Amino acid sequence: MELPKFLLGDNTDFPDAIFVIHTDFPRFIINLENDDVEWLEDFDQHDQEELEMEAENLIQQAMDFYDREVERYEE
Repeated sequence: MELPKFLLGDNTDFPDAIFVIHTDFPRFIINLENDDVEWLEDFDQHDQEELEMEAENLIQQAMDFYDREVERYEE
């Protein structure tokens, strides 16, 4: 089974948090309430350099995904 690239997450222990989970490498969870990012990968030096170039783009994609999902729920 192939997972979607992004998933929405919810947790009653964090009632104000809005989580977006990125399921492709590099996997991460971003809390859109405060923009905290938790990386779910261990990075070597090569990965770290690649991540620095790609991280901003991936986080923007996560935010865009959330906005699109909210628009679809409101329709």
